[in-house]
Amino acid sequence: MSETRAEIRLPTQDLRADLPFYTKVLKMRLDTIYPADNPEVAVLSGHGLRLRIQKGAPEAPGMLRILTDDPDGFADGVRSLTAPNGTLVEIDELNPPLVMPATEHAFVVRRLADQAPWVIGRAGMHYRDLVPSRLGGAIIASHIRIPDGGPVPDMVHFHKVGFQLIFCIKGWVDVVYEDQGPPIHLNAGDCFIQPPEIRHRVLHASDGIEVIEIGVPADHVTEIDHEMTLPTAHVRPDREWQGQRFVHNVGAEGAWHPHRLIGFEARDTTINEGTKGVAGVLVVRPVGTAPHWTKHQGDILFTFVMSGEMTLEGEGKDPYRLSPGDAFVIPPGMATRYSAPSDDLELLEVALPGSFQTNLI
Repeated sequence: MSETRAEIRLPTQDLRADLPFYTKVLKMRLDTIYPADNPEVAVLSGHGLRLRIQKGAPEAPGMLRILTDDPDGFADGVRSLTAPNGTLVEIDELNPPLVMPATEHAFVVRRLADQAPWVIGRAGMHYRDLVPSRLGGAIIASHIRIPDGGPVPDMVHFHKVGFQLIFCIKGWVDVVYEDQGPPIHLNAGDCFIQPPEIRHRVLHASDGIEVIEIGVPADHVTEIDHEMTLPTAHVRPDREWQGQRFVHNVGAEGAWHPHRLIGFEARDTTINEGTKGVAGVLVVRPVGTAPHWTKHQGDILFTFVMSGEMTLEGEGKDPYRLSPGDAFVIPPGMATRYSAPSDDLELLEVALPGSFQTNLI
């Protein structure tokens, strides 16, 4: 069986000056050096990297990033270094803590009729941004579609995220999750909560499937897991990831209860319970009572129009007549009213935290 290796080449003018830096400071191993009488090439390996330092090589010195679980102890606490050959070196956290930015509150209305561009993202899926400002990095809300169904070219992966929702609004998709048994069939009206770092893989989708994906914070890392095979051998429905449980909510099985807004009722998806109050997700529809003006005291309140129409009124704002595909964010303390709802109106409401106060005006 043949063997293949890859190297990154870096230039040097004085190999003898470079070797102590790479071997002692960066803790790399010297594998090859030649010629013996006047060395011009040294090959070193370490930290998953193989370097070829070569006298007179034409490349720029470049930059190395070394990720470690002890960045303050790796190079005597120095985080930025310059090698004798000019290569810049950054020492950083192997697993940096998740940063949750403070929410930059704003009133946001995003309409499908505005023809915001669809962009091709991971695994060939089409993404439409529903909150362009991302509220200062606090949230990303995406309308995602897969035009042509069938097998999805996905890999086992996970997200370093604080909260993530997948709500199916059209079609169906099959996804397999770590410790949750065989693939799960998600239909329109159903949703998943993907706890932080749960491994999963999208398998198959129907033609024209559409989902709403919410991620907190907006900037979060997706990593591929090359070692795990799904489904896993064990089924552990009660397992928690950073305090959150996996939730698969089937819309057809939900019960309707009075909503926080007069004139509406809601179907709870059990996500408030599953995330221990991190977030709440409701499906909301009118019940025929005249709507009232209200103010909420939550942090983030995002709503997507799944069907029907309504008029969104906000203090100091022109009214918006909203229809399917439109989305909006209401900041805390702003007076709003959902007026003139059609009988078939159905809203997806996502709130962080999951429980918050709403006041009648």
